[in-house]
Amino acid sequence: MRYVNAQDIFPEDILALMQEYTDGAYIYIPRKTRKQWGENTASKTKTRERNKEIYARYQSGKKVTELAIEYFLSEKSIQGIITKEKKLNLVSE
Repeated sequence: MRYVNAQDIFPEDILALMQEYTDGAYIYIPRKTRKQWGENTASKTKTRERNKEIYARYQSGKKVTELAIEYFLSEKSIQGIITKEKKLNLVSE
C-alpha cells in the first residue's frame, strides 16, 4: 500500500465531498475484492497436494506417528488432515 494524493485520482466534486467529511485527514480505502490466502503464490495448491498425499499414505497403512515425523507436523495436525480428507472424499463420491 502506498500514499496517493486524492487530487490525482478523484474528480473535483467527489474530492469536495470527501473534504467535507475529512478535511485533510489521512483515510484508508479498502480493496473492493480481497484475495484469498495462497492466491498470489502456490502455497494453497502445494498444501492441498501434501494433504492428499498424507491421506493416501495413511490409507495404505502408514501410522499417524510415522506421518508426523516424515512431514514435520504434530500428530494432532496429521489427525486433522486425515479427518478433513475423509470428509472431502465422502462428499466427492
